[in-house]
This record gives sequence, C-alpha cells and structure tokens, in this order.
Amino acid sequence: MRAVVSRRVMLGGVVGLAVVGCDAAPAVAAEHQAGVVTPPPGAGEFVAFDVTAVGRLGLAEVFARVGAVRGAEVAVSVGASLFDGRFGLREVKPRRLVEMPSFPNDVLEPGWCHGDVSVQVCGESPQQVIAVVDEMVALPGLEVRWRMPGFRVDNHVDAAGKPSTTNLFGFKEGVGNPDEPDVWVGGGEPAWAAGGSYQVVRLIRMAMPLWTADSVLRQEAVFGRSKVSNTAFGRGTETESPDYAGDPDGLVTPLDAHIRRANPRTAESMANRILRRGYSYRRETDEGMMFVCYQKDLERGFVATQKRLDGEALQKYLLPFGGGYFFTLPGGTLAESLLSPT
Repeated sequence: MRAVVSRRVMLGGVVGLAVVGCDAAPAVAAEHQAGVVTPPPGAGEFVAFDVTAVGRLGLAEVFARVGAVRGAEVAVSVGASLFDGRFGLREVKPRRLVEMPSFPNDVLEPGWCHGDVSVQVCGESPQQVIAVVDEMVALPGLEVRWRMPGFRVDNHVDAAGKPSTTNLFGFKEGVGNPDEPDVWVGGGEPAWAAGGSYQVVRLIRMAMPLWTADSVLRQEAVFGRSKVSNTAFGRGTETESPDYAGDPDGLVTPLDAHIRRANPRTAESMANRILRRGYSYRRETDEGMMFVCYQKDLERGFVATQKRLDGEALQKYLLPFGGGYFFTLPGGTLAESLLSPT
C-alpha cells in the first residue's frame, strides 16, 4: 500500500507542503527553508502548537494544511515532543533535540514553553503576519500552546551586509553574527534532517524601569559597547574586535560585560558562534525580546554561550520565562523523508 506523506514545495517564497503518495525511498533533502539565513523582515510572530491529529497520516495532513497558508515568510520547526511515539517517529528524532531545560535566572512558565511544532511567520507589516498566523491557528489538528508577536526596531542591513536591529535597551544587535553562517546540520543526524538547523527561542522579559534608571555609562559597561557608535571599548569602528588579550583585568571592557561573556574571543568561543535572528515584543503587561538563534549543534552553540553568560552584568535586567528548543525542517522533500516508512 502506498504511504501518504507530505512533500515540500515553494510557493510565492513560502515553504509549502502537499500530501502525495510515495512508493520509493525518498532522496535526502539538500535545500533549506527561508527564514533562517535570509534577512528578517520587520514584523514577526512565533506560535507553538500541540498536534491533536492522530497518526502519521493525520500529521501529514497537518503539515499540508500549514503549507497551504500563503502571504508571508514561513519557517516550520518541530519540538522533541513530536517524536514521543504518537507518530512512529522515535527512531528518527534529530540527535541533539531535547526539551529546553531551565537555566540559572530562568523562571519558566509551563504554558509558555515547548510545543510539538513551532512556526515562525515574518513579513513587512504586523497585519500581514497576523493574518497568516490567524489562519494557521484555525486549522484542524493543531492546538495553540503559545504565541507571541514581535517587531524589529530600526530593522536594516548594515554596511557590513548583516541584518541589524536595535533592542529595547537601545543597543544594536547583529554585530556578532558570523559573516557566513554555518548553521545547517549534516553528518551524525538522521538522513532526512540534512539541511535543517537547530532553533532556540527564548521569551525574555526586560526590566525596563530598572534599566532606564541607570546612567548611559553604566548601560554601556553592562554591554561592553558604546550606545551611540556601537563600537567595542577601545575600538574605532563597530566591526573591530575587542582586544581582550590586552585587557586581562577588565580595565577597558569589564569582565562581566555582555559581549565579553558571550564571546571572549578564544578559539573555543569562536567555535560556539550562533546566528541570532530575534525580535522585540511589547504587551500591556510587559515588554522584552524573543531571542532566536540557529546552529548545527545546540550544546556547542547556544548552550555553551548561555553557560558563559551566567553571572554577566546584564542578567539582573532579564527574566527568561518561555520558549523552547526546536529543529527547523530542511527544504526540498524533507517532510516526505521524515514521514515515509523507515
């Protein structure tokens, strides 16, 4: 009997899925979804779903419905819980995909964490994004676990060709992103996963009253950069790397400054670089950031960086409360490969 699975197609720049039959072994996906290394549009929303559909056929139909939604840039990812046995996928789970743990300083709220499927929807306007997400939310076979709309302040591509935005603390983001992001998994993973990437989403409240009460000089010491020019201390342009080797005692850049803790410019830390693609959010009750990053290895990427940040000066202004680890599906024929019989 022919197995009914889903095939990924590109329609209008959006990755889509259509239900098809499959008699032969699928080819390994070699393409990538949009929404990872592409420049991020100014508006975005992240929504995590629990899958209520039954069986592998039901899951294929869910992916097909999601792929039929048009109108924005969409990237679909899956959480570790999708591989819990309901759909017969335990043996093909990405090797490093686990449920996001709680880190020091986290106060994780269960209703704002994890999910079977994560969808990142980005567009040039909030209205465009909301329309797409609302259509997905109404689809059968899915139940919303959490959703958060966001925006990018002063969203642009800088002189170095890197996407850039300003966070709600008033500091530019994107400077530390690698010039040529190497975020796609390959060997050591199930064959179907080639061309995908590990996604981290962190929902973080920002203590704005506490932050704005500090002087600009104190804020700059917390980050390790000038707030106006965005240059590292002791440097003339924002692209110049800090000289930490020549400043072992932190007299120029404090030892607990954010950029120094995130990447102390050692051989080890340079191997831990991640591609950040985050958004800010603002609600009636709070405001903050949706920290989003991609990498080929969670432990060598986000986790290694996060461990270095424990104890940084910025920590007292941040309260992580939600998000999760996900695996962003490859493009091409990924869904066919994932859902076909092993």
